[in-house]
Amino acid sequence: METTSGTLDEALGRLHATGPEFHGFLSNHGPMAVEALVRNGQARTVHRWLDHYVTKLEDVPSARTRITDTNWREALGDPSRVTDWTTYMARQVAERPWREVLAEWWPRLVPGIAGAATHPVIRVGHAVRTLLDDGEEAPRVAEFAHALGYWAARHTPLPVTVRPVGTATPADALAALPPVADQETGVLNGLAQLPGTEGWLKAAESLNTPQDPDAARCQLAALVRAATRRYADYGHGNAVMLVHSATAPNAVLRTLPALPRDLWSLSLGAAWAASAAITSLYAPPDALPPLRAGRLTPEDLFERAAAHGDEHVIKLTDTACDVASWTGEGDGQALSAAVRSMELITPDH
Repeated sequence: METTSGTLDEALGRLHATGPEFHGFLSNHGPMAVEALVRNGQARTVHRWLDHYVTKLEDVPSARTRITDTNWREALGDPSRVTDWTTYMARQVAERPWREVLAEWWPRLVPGIAGAATHPVIRVGHAVRTLLDDGEEAPRVAEFAHALGYWAARHTPLPVTVRPVGTATPADALAALPPVADQETGVLNGLAQLPGTEGWLKAAESLNTPQDPDAARCQLAALVRAATRRYADYGHGNAVMLVHSATAPNAVLRTLPALPRDLWSLSLGAAWAASAAITSLYAPPDALPPLRAGRLTPEDLFERAAAHGDEHVIKLTDTACDVASWTGEGDGQALSAAVRSMELITPDH
Protein backbone atom coordinates (compact mmCIF):
# COMPACT_ATOMS: atom_id res chain seq x y z
CA MET A 1 0.00 0.00 0.00
CA GLU A 2 1.32 3.40 -1.00
CA THR A 3 1.40 5.12 2.36
CA THR A 4 5.08 6.06 2.60
CA SER A 5 4.33 9.47 1.13
CA GLY A 6 1.64 10.05 3.72
CA THR A 7 -1.01 10.41 1.03
CA LEU A 8 -3.66 8.50 2.93
CA ASP A 9 -2.93 10.22 6.23
CA GLU A 10 -3.03 13.64 4.57
CA ALA A 11 -6.35 12.80 2.91
CA LEU A 12 -7.87 11.55 6.15
CA GLY A 13 -6.76 14.73 7.88
CA ARG A 14 -8.60 16.78 5.28
CA LEU A 15 -11.72 14.65 5.58
CA HIS A 16 -11.84 14.76 9.37
CA ALA A 17 -12.55 18.48 9.07
CA THR A 18 -15.83 17.59 7.33
CA GLY A 19 -19.02 15.98 8.57
CA PRO A 20 -19.96 12.32 8.02
CA GLU A 21 -23.01 13.27 5.94
CA PHE A 22 -24.14 16.00 3.58
CA HIS A 23 -27.37 17.18 1.94
CA GLY A 24 -29.28 15.89 4.93
CA PHE A 25 -28.57 12.16 4.70
CA LEU A 26 -25.92 11.30 2.07
CA SER A 27 -22.89 9.57 3.53
CA ASN A 28 -19.42 11.05 3.20
CA HIS A 29 -17.64 8.38 1.16
CA GLY A 30 -14.33 10.20 1.19
CA PRO A 31 -12.49 8.09 3.80
CA MET A 32 -13.59 4.85 2.13
CA ALA A 33 -12.74 5.94 -1.40
CA VAL A 34 -9.31 7.39 -0.64
CA GLU A 35 -8.33 4.25 1.28
CA ALA A 36 -9.37 2.12 -1.69
CA LEU A 37 -7.52 4.36 -4.15
CA VAL A 38 -4.29 4.20 -2.17
CA ARG A 39 -4.70 0.48 -1.54
CA ASN A 40 -5.02 -0.25 -5.24
CA GLY A 41 -2.08 1.71 -6.55
CA GLN A 42 -3.84 5.00 -7.30
CA ALA A 43 -2.32 7.20 -4.58
CA ARG A 44 -1.33 9.78 -7.19
CA THR A 45 -5.01 10.43 -7.93
CA VAL A 46 -6.16 10.87 -4.33
CA HIS A 47 -5.79 14.60 -3.79
CA ARG A 48 -7.15 15.49 -7.22
CA TRP A 49 -10.15 13.26 -6.55
CA LEU A 50 -10.55 14.77 -3.08
CA ASP A 51 -10.29 18.36 -4.35
CA HIS A 52 -13.47 17.69 -6.32
CA TYR A 53 -15.24 15.58 -3.72
CA VAL A 54 -14.83 17.94 -0.76
CA THR A 55 -16.80 20.62 -2.60
CA LYS A 56 -19.91 18.52 -1.83
CA LEU A 57 -19.21 18.08 1.85
CA GLU A 58 -20.37 20.03 4.88
CA ASP A 59 -18.82 21.13 8.15
CA VAL A 60 -18.66 18.93 11.22
CA PRO A 61 -22.02 19.19 13.04
CA SER A 62 -22.12 20.94 16.39
CA ALA A 63 -21.69 18.88 19.53
CA ARG A 64 -24.67 18.57 21.84
CA THR A 65 -24.17 16.63 25.07
CA ARG A 66 -21.21 14.61 26.28
CA ILE A 67 -21.59 10.83 25.89
CA THR A 68 -20.20 8.72 28.71
CA ASP A 69 -19.79 5.08 29.64
CA THR A 70 -23.05 5.28 31.56
CA ASN A 71 -25.36 7.27 29.26
CA TRP A 72 -24.39 5.99 25.79
CA ARG A 73 -27.48 3.82 25.37
CA GLU A 74 -29.77 6.84 25.24
CA ALA A 75 -27.73 8.31 22.38
CA LEU A 76 -27.46 5.11 20.31
CA GLY A 77 -29.05 5.59 16.91
CA ASP A 78 -29.43 9.37 17.28
CA PRO A 79 -27.83 10.99 14.19
CA SER A 80 -28.04 14.42 15.79
CA ARG A 81 -25.43 13.19 18.30
CA VAL A 82 -22.85 12.13 15.70
CA THR A 83 -20.21 14.62 16.85
CA ASP A 84 -20.81 13.60 20.46
CA TRP A 85 -20.26 10.00 19.37
CA THR A 86 -17.07 10.78 17.46
CA THR A 87 -15.69 12.63 20.47
CA TYR A 88 -16.57 9.70 22.73
CA MET A 89 -14.95 7.13 20.45
CA ALA A 90 -11.85 9.32 20.11
CA ARG A 91 -11.53 9.25 23.90
CA GLN A 92 -11.93 5.49 23.88
CA VAL A 93 -9.08 4.87 21.43
CA ALA A 94 -6.89 7.39 23.22
CA GLU A 95 -7.27 5.46 26.48
CA ARG A 96 -6.82 1.87 25.26
CA PRO A 97 -5.91 -0.14 22.16
CA TRP A 98 -8.29 0.20 19.26
CA ARG A 99 -8.79 -3.58 19.08
CA GLU A 100 -10.16 -3.58 22.61
CA VAL A 101 -12.56 -0.80 21.68
CA LEU A 102 -13.65 -2.73 18.60
CA ALA A 103 -14.20 -5.96 20.54
CA GLU A 104 -16.37 -4.11 23.05
CA TRP A 105 -18.43 -2.13 20.56
CA TRP A 106 -18.81 -4.59 17.69
CA PRO A 107 -21.52 -6.71 19.36
CA ARG A 108 -23.29 -3.51 20.39
CA LEU A 109 -23.22 -2.01 16.92
CA VAL A 110 -23.57 -4.97 14.57
CA PRO A 111 -27.33 -5.40 15.23
CA GLY A 112 -27.66 -1.89 13.73
CA ILE A 113 -25.68 -2.73 10.61
CA ALA A 114 -28.44 -1.39 8.33
CA GLY A 115 -27.92 2.16 9.58
CA ALA A 116 -27.27 4.76 6.86
CA ALA A 117 -27.63 2.07 4.19
CA THR A 118 -24.65 0.16 5.71
CA HIS A 119 -22.18 2.99 5.06
CA PRO A 120 -20.92 3.12 8.67
CA VAL A 121 -19.88 -0.55 8.76
CA ILE A 122 -18.25 -0.14 5.35
CA ARG A 123 -16.28 2.82 6.69
CA VAL A 124 -15.22 0.73 9.70
CA GLY A 125 -14.06 -2.04 7.38
CA HIS A 126 -11.80 0.30 5.42
CA ALA A 127 -10.37 1.76 8.62
CA VAL A 128 -9.67 -1.65 10.14
CA ARG A 129 -8.01 -2.92 6.96
CA THR A 130 -5.54 -0.04 7.09
CA LEU A 131 -4.82 -0.47 10.81
CA LEU A 132 -4.23 -4.20 10.40
CA ASP A 133 -2.12 -4.05 7.27
CA ASP A 134 -0.30 -0.74 7.36
CA GLY A 135 0.19 0.54 10.87
CA GLU A 136 -1.48 2.58 13.55
CA GLU A 137 -0.52 6.15 12.73
CA ALA A 138 -2.67 8.77 14.44
CA PRO A 139 -4.84 9.76 11.43
CA ARG A 140 -5.76 6.10 10.88
CA VAL A 141 -6.74 5.56 14.50
CA ALA A 142 -8.72 8.80 14.32
CA GLU A 143 -10.51 7.50 11.24
CA PHE A 144 -11.42 4.34 13.12
CA ALA A 145 -12.96 6.49 15.88
CA HIS A 146 -14.88 8.57 13.32
CA ALA A 147 -16.20 5.41 11.67
CA LEU A 148 -17.35 3.85 14.94
CA GLY A 149 -18.93 7.11 16.04
CA TYR A 150 -20.83 7.41 12.78
CA TRP A 151 -22.11 3.85 13.15
CA ALA A 152 -23.28 4.46 16.71
CA ALA A 153 -25.14 7.58 15.62
CA ARG A 154 -26.83 5.84 12.69
CA HIS A 155 -27.38 2.48 14.43
CA THR A 156 -30.55 1.03 12.84
CA PRO A 157 -31.71 -2.55 13.44
CA LEU A 158 -33.72 -4.29 10.73
CA PRO A 159 -37.48 -4.34 11.45
CA VAL A 160 -37.43 -8.15 11.35
CA THR A 161 -35.11 -10.55 13.16
CA VAL A 162 -33.28 -12.92 10.82
CA ARG A 163 -31.97 -16.19 12.27
CA PRO A 164 -30.55 -18.11 9.32
CA VAL A 165 -30.57 -21.84 10.06
CA GLY A 166 -30.88 -23.39 6.61
CA THR A 167 -28.58 -25.20 4.21
CA ALA A 168 -28.52 -22.84 1.20
CA THR A 169 -25.39 -21.37 -0.35
CA PRO A 170 -25.15 -17.58 -0.50
CA ALA A 171 -25.77 -17.56 -4.25
CA ASP A 172 -28.89 -19.70 -3.92
CA ALA A 173 -30.16 -17.75 -0.91
CA LEU A 174 -29.73 -14.41 -2.71
CA ALA A 175 -31.56 -15.77 -5.75
CA ALA A 176 -34.50 -16.91 -3.59
CA LEU A 177 -35.17 -13.53 -1.97
CA PRO A 178 -38.47 -11.94 -3.04
CA PRO A 179 -38.48 -8.19 -3.80
CA VAL A 180 -40.39 -5.69 -1.71
CA ALA A 181 -43.53 -4.32 -3.36
CA ASP A 182 -42.41 -0.68 -3.59
CA GLN A 183 -38.83 -0.34 -4.75
CA GLU A 184 -39.20 3.33 -5.68
CA THR A 185 -38.62 4.52 -2.15
CA GLY A 186 -35.94 5.33 0.38
CA VAL A 187 -34.01 2.82 2.41
CA LEU A 188 -35.99 3.18 5.64
CA ASN A 189 -39.33 2.80 3.87
CA GLY A 190 -37.94 -0.13 1.96
CA LEU A 191 -36.74 -1.86 5.11
CA ALA A 192 -40.15 -1.30 6.70
CA GLN A 193 -41.68 -3.47 3.97
CA LEU A 194 -39.58 -6.54 4.78
CA PRO A 195 -41.82 -7.95 7.56
CA GLY A 196 -44.83 -7.87 5.24
CA THR A 197 -43.10 -9.26 2.16
CA GLU A 198 -44.39 -12.78 1.67
CA GLY A 199 -41.64 -15.36 1.77
CA TRP A 200 -38.88 -12.93 2.64
CA LEU A 201 -38.08 -14.20 6.12
CA LYS A 202 -38.16 -17.82 4.99
CA ALA A 203 -35.72 -17.06 2.18
CA ALA A 204 -33.51 -14.94 4.43
CA GLU A 205 -33.32 -17.75 6.99
CA SER A 206 -32.43 -20.36 4.38
CA LEU A 207 -28.72 -19.54 4.44
CA ASN A 208 -26.30 -21.95 6.04
CA THR A 209 -24.54 -20.04 8.83
CA PRO A 210 -21.89 -22.23 10.49
CA GLN A 211 -21.03 -21.70 14.14
CA ASP A 212 -17.42 -22.72 13.68
CA PRO A 213 -15.43 -19.49 13.24
CA ASP A 214 -13.34 -20.64 10.29
CA ALA A 215 -16.36 -22.07 8.50
CA ALA A 216 -18.26 -18.84 9.18
CA ARG A 217 -15.42 -16.85 7.65
CA CYS A 218 -15.46 -19.03 4.54
CA GLN A 219 -19.20 -18.60 4.21
CA LEU A 220 -18.86 -14.84 4.58
CA ALA A 221 -16.29 -14.81 1.77
CA ALA A 222 -18.71 -16.87 -0.32
CA LEU A 223 -21.40 -14.27 0.35
CA VAL A 224 -19.12 -11.45 -0.80
CA ARG A 225 -18.29 -13.40 -3.95
CA ALA A 226 -21.93 -14.21 -4.70
CA ALA A 227 -23.18 -10.66 -4.12
CA THR A 228 -20.38 -9.19 -6.24
CA ARG A 229 -21.04 -11.57 -9.12
CA ARG A 230 -24.79 -10.98 -8.85
CA TYR A 231 -24.27 -7.26 -9.40
CA ALA A 232 -23.05 -7.95 -12.94
CA ASP A 233 -26.49 -9.35 -13.79
CA TYR A 234 -28.85 -7.41 -11.52
CA GLY A 235 -27.08 -4.17 -10.61
CA HIS A 236 -29.41 -2.19 -12.87
CA GLY A 237 -32.16 -2.48 -10.25
CA ASN A 238 -30.42 0.36 -8.46
CA ALA A 239 -26.85 0.76 -9.60
CA VAL A 240 -25.73 2.70 -6.54
CA MET A 241 -27.60 0.98 -3.74
CA LEU A 242 -26.94 -2.60 -4.87
CA VAL A 243 -23.20 -1.94 -4.59
CA HIS A 244 -23.69 -2.22 -0.84
CA SER A 245 -25.03 -5.75 -1.01
CA ALA A 246 -21.42 -6.74 -1.71
CA THR A 247 -19.36 -4.02 -0.03
CA ALA A 248 -21.12 -4.28 3.35
CA PRO A 249 -20.39 -7.99 3.89
CA ASN A 250 -16.87 -7.42 2.59
CA ALA A 251 -16.37 -4.74 5.24
CA VAL A 252 -17.36 -7.28 7.87
CA LEU A 253 -15.00 -9.85 6.33
CA ARG A 254 -12.13 -7.36 6.50
CA THR A 255 -12.87 -6.74 10.16
CA LEU A 256 -12.94 -10.38 11.30
CA PRO A 257 -9.15 -10.71 11.88
CA ALA A 258 -9.35 -7.90 14.45
CA LEU A 259 -12.29 -9.46 16.28
CA PRO A 260 -12.45 -12.28 18.83
CA ARG A 261 -13.22 -15.50 16.99
CA ASP A 262 -16.37 -16.07 19.01
CA LEU A 263 -17.89 -13.06 17.21
CA TRP A 264 -17.28 -14.39 13.70
CA SER A 265 -20.50 -16.38 13.29
CA LEU A 266 -22.55 -13.50 14.70
CA SER A 267 -20.86 -11.25 12.17
CA LEU A 268 -21.76 -13.56 9.30
CA GLY A 269 -25.41 -13.50 10.33
CA ALA A 270 -25.50 -9.71 10.51
CA ALA A 271 -23.70 -9.26 7.19
CA TRP A 272 -26.08 -11.68 5.51
CA ALA A 273 -29.17 -9.94 6.87
CA ALA A 274 -27.93 -6.59 5.56
CA SER A 275 -27.01 -7.96 2.14
CA ALA A 276 -30.33 -9.80 1.87
CA ALA A 277 -32.29 -6.68 2.80
CA ILE A 278 -30.55 -4.48 0.21
CA THR A 279 -31.01 -7.16 -2.44
CA SER A 280 -34.76 -7.32 -1.87
CA LEU A 281 -35.14 -3.56 -1.72
CA TYR A 282 -33.70 -3.00 -5.19
CA ALA A 283 -33.23 -6.21 -7.20
CA PRO A 284 -34.97 -6.14 -10.62
CA PRO A 285 -36.98 -9.09 -11.93
CA ASP A 286 -34.79 -9.82 -14.94
CA ALA A 287 -31.07 -10.12 -15.51
CA LEU A 288 -29.15 -8.05 -18.02
CA PRO A 289 -27.53 -9.78 -20.99
CA PRO A 290 -24.10 -11.21 -20.11
CA LEU A 291 -21.39 -8.59 -20.09
CA ARG A 292 -18.64 -9.04 -22.65
CA ALA A 293 -15.85 -7.32 -20.80
CA GLY A 294 -12.89 -9.04 -22.40
CA ARG A 295 -9.77 -9.97 -20.52
CA LEU A 296 -9.37 -7.88 -17.38
CA THR A 297 -6.63 -7.38 -14.84
CA PRO A 298 -7.33 -5.92 -11.40
CA GLU A 299 -4.68 -3.24 -11.94
CA ASP A 300 -6.14 -2.02 -15.23
CA LEU A 301 -9.66 -2.25 -13.87
CA PHE A 302 -8.92 -0.11 -10.84
CA GLU A 303 -7.19 2.48 -12.98
CA ARG A 304 -10.43 2.68 -14.94
CA ALA A 305 -12.40 3.02 -11.71
CA ALA A 306 -10.18 5.88 -10.56
CA ALA A 307 -10.65 7.62 -13.91
CA HIS A 308 -14.43 7.11 -13.68
CA GLY A 309 -14.36 8.84 -10.31
CA ASP A 310 -17.65 7.80 -8.73
CA GLU A 311 -17.16 6.68 -5.14
CA HIS A 312 -19.49 3.69 -5.48
CA VAL A 313 -17.64 2.46 -8.56
CA ILE A 314 -14.37 2.79 -6.64
CA LYS A 315 -15.73 0.82 -3.68
CA LEU A 316 -17.27 -1.97 -5.75
CA THR A 317 -14.13 -2.29 -7.85
CA ASP A 318 -12.11 -2.55 -4.65
CA THR A 319 -14.33 -5.44 -3.50
CA ALA A 320 -14.27 -7.08 -6.94
CA CYS A 321 -10.47 -6.98 -6.87
CA ASP A 322 -10.56 -8.62 -3.44
CA VAL A 323 -12.74 -11.42 -4.80
CA ALA A 324 -10.50 -11.86 -7.82
CA SER A 325 -7.46 -12.19 -5.57
CA TRP A 326 -8.88 -15.16 -3.67
CA THR A 327 -7.95 -17.65 -6.38
CA GLY A 328 -4.78 -17.85 -8.39
CA GLU A 329 -6.77 -17.74 -11.62
CA GLY A 330 -8.74 -14.65 -10.68
CA ASP A 331 -12.50 -14.19 -10.99
CA GLY A 332 -13.57 -12.72 -14.29
CA GLN A 333 -17.23 -12.63 -13.27
CA ALA A 334 -16.46 -10.54 -10.20
CA LEU A 335 -14.33 -8.15 -12.24
CA SER A 336 -17.16 -7.90 -14.77
CA ALA A 337 -19.35 -6.59 -11.96
CA ALA A 338 -17.01 -3.65 -11.58
CA VAL A 339 -17.20 -2.98 -15.32
CA ARG A 340 -20.98 -3.12 -15.10
CA SER A 341 -20.96 -0.48 -12.36
CA MET A 342 -18.94 1.82 -14.61
CA GLU A 343 -21.60 1.42 -17.30
CA LEU A 344 -24.57 1.94 -14.98
CA ILE A 345 -23.30 4.78 -12.77
CA THR A 346 -22.67 8.23 -14.22
CA PRO A 347 -18.99 9.22 -14.05
CA ASP A 348 -18.10 11.87 -11.48
CA HIS A 349 -15.71 14.47 -12.82
